[in-house]
Parts: sequence; C-alpha cells; structure tokens
Amino acid sequence: MKAEKIIPVLRIFDYQKTKEFYVDWLGFEIVWEHYFEENTPVYMEVKKENIIFHLSEHHGDGTPGTKVSIWGEGVPEYHKELIEKKYKYNRPGLEKTFYGAVSFTVIDPFGNTITFEEEYDEAKHKDLPLYSHD
Repeated sequence: MKAEKIIPVLRIFDYQKTKEFYVDWLGFEIVWEHYFEENTPVYMEVKKENIIFHLSEHHGDGTPGTKVSIWGEGVPEYHKELIEKKYKYNRPGLEKTFYGAVSFTVIDPFGNTITFEEEYDEAKHKDLPLYSHD
C-alpha cells in the first residue's frame, strides 16, 4: 500500500477559538465547512501547504488530547513566525530532541498537541537557541 494522504481528525469544541488558533495563529486556511443543518456541530477541513486536518465538533469524532507529529523543513523559520505573532495562549520553545530533531509543540484550545519537527543538521541548526534535554 502507498498512502496518498493522511488526515488526522481532531476534536474541537468552539468554532471561534478554532479559527483563532488554526487560522489566525498557525496560518491554516479553511478549505470547507459542513453542517448537517442549522445549529449543528461543524466538521471542517483546514490546510497549510500540504498539511491537512479535519476538525470536528461532533462528539463521536476524535478524542481531545490527540497528538500529531509533522516532519518537514523550515521548522525554525515557522517557529519564529509564530513567536512573532505573540499569541496570548501559546509560546512554544524550540528544542533539540534526543532523537535528532529540531522541534516545537503547540497545544490547541482543546488539548490536542501538534509537534512540528525537522531533522537536526549541525551545520544548519548549530546557532539556533535550542532547549535540549541532554
């Protein structure tokens, strides 16, 4: 089997807090929203480049506290961009992990955690102010 997409479904509880966190702070765009009828929970897709999440207010979709790890490039730059926004509820530190990554973790308003990770490269990352558990 060759996977084409992996789309985590994360449980949310508040539409406005969802937009503030995922759209205004993390820079995702809302691709679509679905409601079965007026005054029912939303099920939505958000996207940032090739990262896609489904976010759901439906009680049977996902469990609060889900963890997602995203590996890619440009993690320190993205971290800097987020810190510069001075989001009131989340100011993650950039760290070097024991498994050789430059990483930071954000926690959404519903307890879900998303870790952004990039393979550590001594030449590229040696001057970053990194927290280390070593």
